[in-house]
Amino acid sequence: MVHATAFLLVLSLAVVAPVLSTRKVTAGLGCAGQGGQGLHCSTGDKPLSPQCVLTGRWTNDLGSNMTIMAVNAKGEFLGSYHTAVTVTGNDIKVSPLQGSQHRTNENSQATFGFTVNWSFSDSVTVFTGQCFVDETGKEVLKTMWLLRSHVDSIKDDWTATRVGVNVFTRLRSKKE
Repeated sequence: MVHATAFLLVLSLAVVAPVLSTRKVTAGLGCAGQGGQGLHCSTGDKPLSPQCVLTGRWTNDLGSNMTIMAVNAKGEFLGSYHTAVTVTGNDIKVSPLQGSQHRTNENSQATFGFTVNWSFSDSVTVFTGQCFVDETGKEVLKTMWLLRSHVDSIKDDWTATRVGVNVFTRLRSKKE
């Protein structure tokens, strides 16, 4: 009966955890950190590396915002991207993103990549990066991107691709 009770407790935590803040769920499990911040957990004597969670709302150094939805068992995810900058004269619209993350083991900080198919222009941007927890426990996404714009002829191909970097930090809800 004791094993069944422990199993039910773990199962209920797995089901309820997305609804509760990370701090409340992990407080009794040897973990410290606030919801949306890197977790510092231990399994007895040895602390695990802080975890960076890719899902959630993020903002970058240019003021663009993105939301990454749940990551499935294969590491695939969907989301949306609302850029704050554009070189087109078009009205900016929220655009879909899709990507995947790779985690070599549960103690590492995820590498990932995603593509944004811009809803307001005929261009596409691919991002690649890694999710880190800095020394203060703050989650940071360090990314590099390639933006490919449409050009009318092969002669203009050299002008079609831009390269850049962005640093994303977690966008806090008004409750936090």
